[in-house]
Amino acid sequence: MGSTRPAIRGTAQHTGTDKRGAVVAALMLSMALAALDSTVVSTAVPQIVGDLGGFSVFSWLFSGYLLAVTVTLPVYGKLSDTFGRKPVLVVGASVFLLGSLLCALAWNMWALIAFRIVQGLGGGALQGTVQTLAADLYPLKERPKIQAKLSTVWAVSAVAGPAVGGVLTAYADWRWIFLVNLPIGGLALWLIVRHLHEPQRKTDARARVDWAGALVVFACGGVLLTALVQGGVAWAWLSPPSIALLGTGLAFVVLVFFVERRAAEPIIPGWVWRRRTIAAVNLALGALGLLMVAPAVFLPTYAQSVLGLGPVAAGFVLSVWTLSWPVSAALSQHVYRRIGFRNTAMLGIGTATLILLAFPLLPYPGEAWQPALLMLLLGAALGLFQLPLIVGVQSTVGWDERGTATASILFCRQTGQTLGASVFGAVANGVLAGRLGDAGDLDAIAHGLGTGAASETTRRAVADAVHAVYLGAACAAALAFLVLLVLAPRRFPVLKDH
Repeated sequence: MGSTRPAIRGTAQHTGTDKRGAVVAALMLSMALAALDSTVVSTAVPQIVGDLGGFSVFSWLFSGYLLAVTVTLPVYGKLSDTFGRKPVLVVGASVFLLGSLLCALAWNMWALIAFRIVQGLGGGALQGTVQTLAADLYPLKERPKIQAKLSTVWAVSAVAGPAVGGVLTAYADWRWIFLVNLPIGGLALWLIVRHLHEPQRKTDARARVDWAGALVVFACGGVLLTALVQGGVAWAWLSPPSIALLGTGLAFVVLVFFVERRAAEPIIPGWVWRRRTIAAVNLALGALGLLMVAPAVFLPTYAQSVLGLGPVAAGFVLSVWTLSWPVSAALSQHVYRRIGFRNTAMLGIGTATLILLAFPLLPYPGEAWQPALLMLLLGAALGLFQLPLIVGVQSTVGWDERGTATASILFCRQTGQTLGASVFGAVANGVLAGRLGDAGDLDAIAHGLGTGAASETTRRAVADAVHAVYLGAACAAALAFLVLLVLAPRRFPVLKDH
């Protein structure tokens, strides 16, 4: 790779191991900001709506944030390869904190939605750059340690987020769920500015930024993801708004192709899809995002309406997979060092396929420990699947390509989640409509759970709908297995550590 690839020197070599520990702490705090955000906000929705109104559009508190994060990931990835990780992370964290402050000052629902989008513009930098820096700081053999720490942050956030949000809204005010980000983010920023030292880069090594490409990629992603998020929810799939958005999105796809072909340093370079390893992992993690929607979105409704659990117990049934996922991810290094990245990931996703297929076989109505056990096993399988692919891809590229490669796989996973929410929502509502007629709507059933026990007919209809969703998730897992089997090389072309 020579002098053309100015590898970042991990702070262990540059400023001492203790300084690398400070940077890792900053990365974990930054990841916690992004991970806690949605789970904390979700518990405060009733209080927010009661204060600001806007119940008909409150879902955009989540959709707007998700759209902003997703469409900015490839842009921040390229910028971090061009200007370095530190300035991108500092700017991204600052934008996120500005958005948090503005959210706390919001005067109506539309203002809050707009400020949530500002948060998302910074959140894209947090997610992508943190993952990239984790690979920069550690050689290949030590990379699972930092990835396991970051996975643990997500796990703790998933469990603690609703509790933190509930406490803040109950004993203080919903605005504090945004204000609490400021001291956490401020500490992370101070640690990054103080302790992260990247080597000086030559001026001629800095490529010209493809701002035109960034603009069309942002517009294309925003239009298409809006069509997927709102299609079948705010309007019918074949309605004029859906057709107009999808048509505009396809036109932007063509525009992105032509703009990026002419760019000297494109935001989405062609090598991302020309290299078998990265292309296969992008598709496989897109399928992961798709299948993750099944438990994350539909299992709580299943637990409450079919099993008769309360919201807290239903949340526990879902959260157990966040306990096994980071443990499995941390231990995956012992597997992929023996059988390789691809085979380890295939073992994980193959097991996940069988677990997802087992869900419809659960007895009706069943006991809470049964889906909880499946979720525990599913988390272990997915930890064995995801981490080897991320570490494997990051190990096949040099410093000046790692940000783009990392952003591409995170972008595909996020896009898969957006697509999964639309597809599986349509599947669930279709099954419910077939069982319950016009009364069959998943949102109406979910909102009505607090009024009393669901009828036997409704319980069976929800069980059938969730079973259909899990079968669809199993198909997505099987697709990921086939992608790795057919497209991914048996051995990833790993570069030597510098």
